[in-house]
Amino acid sequence: MDIEKLRAYCISKKGVTEEFPFDETTLVFKVVGKMFALTDLEGDLTVNLKCDPEKALELRETYACVQAGYHMNKKHWNTVRVDGSVKDQLVEAWIDHSYQLVVEKLTKVQKDQLAKL
Repeated sequence: MDIEKLRAYCISKKGVTEEFPFDETTLVFKVVGKMFALTDLEGDLTVNLKCDPEKALELRETYACVQAGYHMNKKHWNTVRVDGSVKDQLVEAWIDHSYQLVVEKLTKVQKDQLAKL
């Protein structure tokens, strides 16, 4: 997976926008204004993804490419090195999990907003 495939997968999800709120190289993907993934456009490809805390620990123990979230809440975020050591489908499943966690926490108004998109 490369940055273009990662980007295309993220923005294909319902209600997703992309922006650069921190600097000109940190691309952030949001669903109804809530962040679910971010990546740096410079250097090796990594993506920070929200994750259930128990699953986060399990993934870190199982996959060398998964680490505690860099510059994020280590309990709820993982940083995934997208280095080809795991299949693209697995990275996509982790993106799906992150997206779903964020959608589940949306307010009723935000969920209604998402449903109309």
